[in-house]
Amino acid sequence: MVIKETMRLHPPLPLLLPRLCRETCDVGGFEVARGSRVIVNAWAMARSPEYWNDDSEEFSPERFEKSVLDYKGTQFEYLPFGSGRRMCPGSGFGLATMELILARLLYYFDWSLPAGMQPLELDMDMTVGATARRSNQLHLVASPYYKLWLFPKGIFVCSIFCSTYGPLFDDFCKL
Repeated sequence: MVIKETMRLHPPLPLLLPRLCRETCDVGGFEVARGSRVIVNAWAMARSPEYWNDDSEEFSPERFEKSVLDYKGTQFEYLPFGSGRRMCPGSGFGLATMELILARLLYYFDWSLPAGMQPLELDMDMTVGATARRSNQLHLVASPYYKLWLFPKGIFVCSIFCSTYGPLFDDFCKL
């Protein structure tokens, strides 16, 4: 749910790839002539109160709890990877990678804000263009999470953390 909501608020490509209109049609009261290039604004659709209620600008993963929306592009209010034949071919790999990375970051680190900063003080402004990116860097404090076990001879050993990331974090594992 968290990844779906993140992809809703921050789609990888805010403006989907251009499509060619196959026949003249009416879109929102505008006539789109046959042969016109059409660019879908997925970013605006994902933040529209028409589809996402009045809290469309809020981060609320619970909105996907009982929802049938998926990444396949069959519901046109949610198109993080586009839809149809021109849907992103790497979406499955990208989602699997994102889930794995997020799970490992949450498992191995405790996350906090720097120096008593409150969550509402975070600057979450974005610059939207062909891609979307943060206007200002996000600063977080990552503290390694590991358990120390006391063995009979008094040796402290880091659990899984040091065996996986030992070379990178030797200073955290030495006592």
